[in-house]
Amino acid sequence: MDVKTRLENMSPEFTATERRLSALLLMDYPFAGLLPIQELASNTKTSPPTVSRFVSKLGFSGFQEFQRQLIEELKEGQRSPVDLQKTSAPVQGAFLAGFLDRAEDILETTKASVTEVQFEKVCGLLSDPKRSIYVIGGRMSDTIASYISRHLRQVRVKVFQLPPDPEVWPEYLLRMRPRDILLVVDFRRYQVSLAKLANKAHRERHAQIVLMTDPWMSPVAKNASEVLTVPIDSGTLWDSYTGALALMEAIVTRVAENNWDQTKGRIEAWDASRIEFGETNEEN
Repeated sequence: MDVKTRLENMSPEFTATERRLSALLLMDYPFAGLLPIQELASNTKTSPPTVSRFVSKLGFSGFQEFQRQLIEELKEGQRSPVDLQKTSAPVQGAFLAGFLDRAEDILETTKASVTEVQFEKVCGLLSDPKRSIYVIGGRMSDTIASYISRHLRQVRVKVFQLPPDPEVWPEYLLRMRPRDILLVVDFRRYQVSLAKLANKAHRERHAQIVLMTDPWMSPVAKNASEVLTVPIDSGTLWDSYTGALALMEAIVTRVAENNWDQTKGRIEAWDASRIEFGETNEEN
């Protein structure tokens, strides 16, 4: 279990001092926990022995083991397909059936990773007609960002997908108003430019950041008000986006149904405005 999950799961058991430590660690996770113990104690107005007792309560033998765990989590977030292949577990038996079994496991874990309360909150944010929605993903995960932006544009107005070229991003940043949503999809190996974009959107434009990421946490999480964490490790050289795509499909469906009369009218107007090129049996 990663440190962030331990902090969140054990929060009801914390004392006031421990809650202060936990809040600081989560505010700049995982980097706050990599500070020297004296500095961490000073930043939380506690003492090194208090910090030591706290990490012991989290299940670590000492502060060094606690920091080693954080360093391992950082390394996990930077693993490439070449790194993953070295520790991958071959699919046993019939390859397709075995691979789909792993995908099914990822879906089950996804179900446990996002609570209904958090899911409904994110769907509510994306349904709010007063907010504009800006969407972007990383090198590979932009496929998922494109999926949700294409569907949301048929459901509601004011949905924009940012292009991958950072030179164009200022145009979108200058459009953002306070309380608008920047939805970021970022999985390992995280894209530094996305973290910088989220920081500017949050601090300068006062936009609300919603992040979809993996258990090792994109740096975008530092500025995110909502973080949807989904499993991606399939035990092969490739990370799996099975859970991420299923969650996005659930979000799109929920947002569309939140105000079906409005959605229905939007889809009908959208279809009526399409330019036909003679294709038949079109997809949605």
